[in-house]
Amino acid sequence: MEFYVNDEKIDATIEDEKTVGDVLKSFEMTCEENNAAVIGITVNGEKITADSFDAASLKPLTSDAKFEFSIITKQAVFDSFKKLSSLFTELAQRMQDIPVALQTGRDKQANTVIKNLADSIEDFCRIAALASLFEAYSNITIDGKPFKEFFADFSPVLNDFEQALKANDTVSVGDLAEYEICPRLLAIAKTLENIV
Repeated sequence: MEFYVNDEKIDATIEDEKTVGDVLKSFEMTCEENNAAVIGITVNGEKITADSFDAASLKPLTSDAKFEFSIITKQAVFDSFKKLSSLFTELAQRMQDIPVALQTGRDKQANTVIKNLADSIEDFCRIAALASLFEAYSNITIDGKPFKEFFADFSPVLNDFEQALKANDTVSVGDLAEYEICPRLLAIAKTLENIV
């Protein structure tokens, strides 16, 4: 039997496990004890989804079985949050320069900042989803709102910003960047900075 965690082969011993489900349950318990969570499972080359989990769990264990697990640790989530905190602080400062950059023909500089903003928000949403796997991070709020609610309010602002950019409306771009986006980026940064 072979076991891989995040693409690295590990030594693991089977005790009383008889089915694939027994192994999966045992591995999940080991992860929980070590502040980690399973985010992907492949058994014998077959990706196990929420829909196929029950059927796969019933299969008997064979000596040539191959288990591949993708895991995330609580520490990795914490480290990502800290990194994103400083990134959002820096982005908030750079967002304030966008109107001037656009007005003085430095479109490339402005576009780089905007792309970084989009990438950082995407990273943040991915990490926030992974963080929800850990109880310690389940009640985090930004400006007194849960992640989902905060981003439900933030998304229309980002859409307006995108429309203003397409219309080359530098006044709206400047107002949105300074009065709507920057404060929210700083709120995210502050929340992430205070996570312990």
